[in-house]
Amino acid sequence: MKIAVGCDHAGFPLKDTVIESVIAAGHEVIDVGTNNAEAVDFPDFTKKVGEKIQSGEVERGILICGSGVGAAIAANKMKGVYASICHDTYSAAQGVMHDAMNVLCMGGRVIGPELVKVLVPAFLNARYLGNDSGEERLARRVNKIKVMEEKS
Repeated sequence: MKIAVGCDHAGFPLKDTVIESVIAAGHEVIDVGTNNAEAVDFPDFTKKVGEKIQSGEVERGILICGSGVGAAIAANKMKGVYASICHDTYSAAQGVMHDAMNVLCMGGRVIGPELVKVLVPAFLNARYLGNDSGEERLARRVNKIKVMEEKS
């Protein structure tokens, strides 16, 4: 898979660890910045990741800001982008498997590199179960989310 990675200045210290974890899991990285610790606005980098998903250039994205919250809020404003903050492996995998999450958001001021090394593979190794697995309830729920998205 191709994975877009973006961060603001608060997430920048974890970005290399995220990229290394994506590559170690066997995936390709598209780095959309930022590229240093100078203060920037997280919505700008969230938008870059979201646009890569919307265009189909990447299948998933990873965002890192100070808490992960702002990036998740901004990402979920974009059609077809389903983001959540996850600081545990269960949520990182379950969000994909049951809810079709395609963007993992993490807080650079909340977690450290060792947790990143287990969160990223949990997110990337998970597969959505609602399409072809016979899990009709999952597809039904995700479809309801998509209807909400279309109506807003």
